[in-house]
Amino acid sequence: MLEKEFKYYKDHQNELIEKYDGKFIVIRCERVVGAYDTELEAYNTAKKEFEIGSFLIQRCSPGKNSYTQRFHSRVTFRNQPVIR
Repeated sequence: MLEKEFKYYKDHQNELIEKYDGKFIVIRCERVVGAYDTELEAYNTAKKEFEIGSFLIQRCSPGKNSYTQRFHSRVTFRNQPVIR
């Protein structure tokens, strides 16, 4: 849904870091529309102006890790019989 905004970030990451390093930036329609110190501040401000789902909030920092997330869980799965 926000592929263009994410692609914009990846394509312009180096130049965005020069300007917004460490900030949470709001990207909409392939341009930065705001830069904030916290993700919550970015979200609260952006949702006042734009429809939810129409903007991307991205922490602006160097490297691929800035846009890669890993989630860990202690949940385990067991083979369960299928009930039909």
